[in-house]
Amino acid sequence: MRYTFAIGDIHGCIDPLNRMIDRIEAYAPEGTVVFLGDYIDRGPDSKSVLDRIIAGPSGPWRWICLKGNHEDMMVAAYADSDSRDVWISNGGLETEMSYDGRVLPQHLQWAADRPLLHVDRYRIFVHAGVVPEFPLKRQTRRDLLWLRFPPGESSDYWGKHLVHGHTPSLSNPVTTGNRTNIDSGCVFGGKLSCAVFDDEIAGGPIDFIEVRHELGRFGNG
Repeated sequence: MRYTFAIGDIHGCIDPLNRMIDRIEAYAPEGTVVFLGDYIDRGPDSKSVLDRIIAGPSGPWRWICLKGNHEDMMVAAYADSDSRDVWISNGGLETEMSYDGRVLPQHLQWAADRPLLHVDRYRIFVHAGVVPEFPLKRQTRRDLLWLRFPPGESSDYWGKHLVHGHTPSLSNPVTTGNRTNIDSGCVFGGKLSCAVFDDEIAGGPIDFIEVRHELGRFGNG
């Protein structure tokens, strides 16, 4: 039996991330881990989070690291000064503080190179969402990084299960029809959540792994 583990928005919370990796590696001897983006901003340890994720897995594990809207904002802020204020006001200040100044060039390049989607036999993994009225290959960058789903919304998603983060709620993780949201608001006093999928079985998660963390503030995702 092989598993895929999908981890929601981390936002600079290194301790929950380290404990989540330990929990996943205790769950199975190998597998695939898909990080859904938003590694940085708002939380206190964005540099440590990127250091850990860029270092990669141990042993036979495979890690797939998607881009979130916060990585996209950070890259834009360093490429274009007109974009800087938007990023700083959305948690970029805390990220730069974690670096004692400017983000490392190699971390910016890593963030810029992240893919927007991961699709396997039974599931679609993305940071924010997709628009089912358009083919998967025609999804816009903005929708993949910024889309919000109304509560209760689901679709057939081309016969696959959709897995995303981006829209935080302390009641997540939640599966609604063919869609699972695993952004549990870790940086806002919630928890870091991971959805577990059996690679040989279609549909939603067979399990969730949750690591509690409290920081005591909330924002808009």
